[in-house]
Formats: sequence, C-alpha cells, structure tokens
Amino acid sequence: MRNPRNDTVAAKRSGRRSGDEDVPERRCILTGRNACRDDLLRLAVSPDGLVLPDALARAPGRGAWIGASKDELAAAIAGGQLKAALARSIKDGSLTVPQDLPELFENALLRAFLDRLGLEMRAGRIILGSEKIANEARSGKVAALYHASDASEDGSKKLDQAWRVGMDAEGSGQTGQTLPLDRKALSVALGRDNVVHLALADARSAERVSVPLRRLLTFLGAGLPADNCGDVAVDDAAQDAAAVN
Repeated sequence: MRNPRNDTVAAKRSGRRSGDEDVPERRCILTGRNACRDDLLRLAVSPDGLVLPDALARAPGRGAWIGASKDELAAAIAGGQLKAALARSIKDGSLTVPQDLPELFENALLRAFLDRLGLEMRAGRIILGSEKIANEARSGKVAALYHASDASEDGSKKLDQAWRVGMDAEGSGQTGQTLPLDRKALSVALGRDNVVHLALADARSAERVSVPLRRLLTFLGAGLPADNCGDVAVDDAAQDAAAVN
C-alpha cells in the first residue's frame, strides 16, 4: 500500500507556506507590480551608496526589490531606469550602480542556491542515485525532484513517472525541475560523483531550496509565474508601500 503523498513544492505556489504562513509581497520598483517576496530580487545599498545584490534578501539597511531578468536588468542599467527608480524609492540620488551588477547578481544567486543545497546535503535531507530516488518517489516519499541540465531525457522521464505515481498524480504531466546546472556543477556542490538527479523527501527542506532556486530562475528568464501571496503581514505593510527594505 502506498504511503500518503507528501505536499510538494509545486503544490505550494498559492503564496502560503505550510501551516498557512503568509508569504509577504513586495513591489518591483521598475514595473510597480506586486509579487511574492520569494519571487523577487533585492538590491541592497551600502552606507556609501553602492548598489549591490542581496541574494538572500537579508542584508541590513536600505534596499529595494526588482522582478527582472538578467537582460532586463542590464537594459535598465544602460537606460538609467534602475538608478532613477532607486532614487525615487530610497530618496537618494547619489547612488552608484555598478555596470557589472547583472553578472554580480547571477553569481550571488547561483552561490545562494548551491549553498542551500550544500546545507541540505550535510543535514542528510537530499536523496541521490536514480534507483533510490525512483523507489522513494514511488512510495510517495519525495517532496521535490530535480534534474541536471544535461540529464538524459529518458532518465528524467522515468523518475518523473515514478514521482507522479507516488503523488497519485498520474496523467497530470507533473515533472521534476530541470536545474540551470549540469552534473559537473552539482557534483562539485554536493561533494559526490556524477550527480544527475536529486530529490528531497522533507517538504520544509524542499521549500527552503525552492526560494533561492525561484530567484535564480527568475533572473535567468525562466522563472515561475508570480503568485498571489495572500495577505501581507501587518508589520511589513509600510515597507511594501514604499517598495524598500
């Protein structure tokens, strides 16, 4: 008898995390659109006015949020729109925006995602090996499934099918997430040989991994649709209105 399926990350895109915890919204200073905090990117401003990527969205002090891809950010820097939007949001016209900010952001987001995977690996929450993943997936014990960018189509499809069986979601077309990283990069990050597929059994662990991954995919132009995040926490309302911090 199959175990009851885990809640998957894909099923948690309503803006509420497990336990009905609200996910705050933020406003993009470039477009004025609201989106889930976890789907936007934060720019931090140093005390001397230098604009830097805040991949973890935890840096103290002034900051602002954007929902832009790497190419869109580069265009906004070149056209002066980013600096103007930051000046309006932070009320400071003396900011310095590095021309290589898009590259800095990509590197920071990639590092944040790989660091998160490394933490989950050291905690013993990552399942590796196609056979083991397939067995756990068919038993309903996989909350999130990922494939390297150079994984074979056949291998990915077999694991996707096993995952759907375990989730009682046959016919849904649900698939694991193809990562913007090849097997070599994943192997180095996790300290294992030939990491082509990986899975997470713990839903909370999968949720933690999904945040830096969503931001990375958004920046690379392959992000998930913005969600309705539900009600914004009261203590965040003033910040949301100003689109800062």
